[in-house]
Amino acid sequence: MAQKIEEEATIDGDILETVLSRVPLTDLVAASRVSRDWNTAVYSSLRHVNRIKPWLLVHVQTRRHPYATTSYAYDPRSAVWIHLHQLPNLKYISALRSSHSNFLYMLSPSHFTFTSDPLRLTWTKADAPPRVWRTEPIVALVNDRVVVAGGACDFEDDPLAVEIYDLRTRTWDTCESMPSTLNNSAASTWISIAVRGGDMYVCEKSSGLTYSFDPVTKSWRGPYDLRPDQKVFSSAIGLVDGNLIVVGLLGSSESVEGVKLWKVRSDESMECEEMGEMPMEMVEKFVGESYCVSSVTVAAMGKIVFLHNPTDPGVVIQCEILDGECRWGCVRNTVLNDGSRMQLVVIGCCDVDISDLMRMAIKSDVELGPSETAYVASHVVD
Repeated sequence: MAQKIEEEATIDGDILETVLSRVPLTDLVAASRVSRDWNTAVYSSLRHVNRIKPWLLVHVQTRRHPYATTSYAYDPRSAVWIHLHQLPNLKYISALRSSHSNFLYMLSPSHFTFTSDPLRLTWTKADAPPRVWRTEPIVALVNDRVVVAGGACDFEDDPLAVEIYDLRTRTWDTCESMPSTLNNSAASTWISIAVRGGDMYVCEKSSGLTYSFDPVTKSWRGPYDLRPDQKVFSSAIGLVDGNLIVVGLLGSSESVEGVKLWKVRSDESMECEEMGEMPMEMVEKFVGESYCVSSVTVAAMGKIVFLHNPTDPGVVIQCEILDGECRWGCVRNTVLNDGSRMQLVVIGCCDVDISDLMRMAIKSDVELGPSETAYVASHVVD
């Protein structure tokens, strides 16, 4: 009789997959270790029921040495915030920076350290810093080369200088400078970048003027006009599902009238096709309490785009592109408080899976599970 009751109480098959689909990704690490059947059910639920989605990353850092940093991730699959444990042996040599979605770096006159690891578990320290002293460069990882462009200090001869760090040879090389038309905007403040295939794209936010750079041939192509609407006063680019996209703010910095997304054709024409427009109630959340919105910051990966106002990042707008349609949501950035607003905030996104979380548990020497997931009050509003 007891055996019969135990068999009836067993959860397996589709029921188990449905239950697991509601469990946060961090908790699935422990669930996958229960048994072989549970392991199969975990991975099946992630493939067919509730798939893994790119995480939103938020790094909050003090502006002075030792640059204490606290990192969080928002999992849109489960709508929870997760505290990312700090590696005990990682020292922040300078301010943490990011030029695009999933690449972080620290740069000082004597050091250059960077990572493209989803959970910043593995960092690479260059054998030497760039030869040109830079404060606000554009930095991108293109295959096995790190491109560092612009952002040079005033006393440097060439503010448009470009250097490439080869990960295979661990050496620096110089190449053709950035186009002269970017002379007054060759810094990360004024430029948005994206990486597609073997090319880095740089877009001047105020004009939509865009060039592409091939680090293999060390050559620039363009310009391309990525200002598809004359009402756009600021643009940013990103990569969604392998396609280059443009996010445009319409109206003026004092009065944002709308936010639109366009997909850029992959041929030489670089023509833009409208994908969707942000609902006005979310435009108001995007603007927040800012008197002036000069630009939009984009973090994109997979089928998701995260947008935020860099002067008021308390709310992050989420756009998931499914079957060619934009599905909008609003993520309250509750990891920020009054103190963190006076600190450096770096926002990006990354693809993660269970193997990444297992690596994080091993490297951070923590056991992932319900106690390690910070269920901060947050929500997504459709």
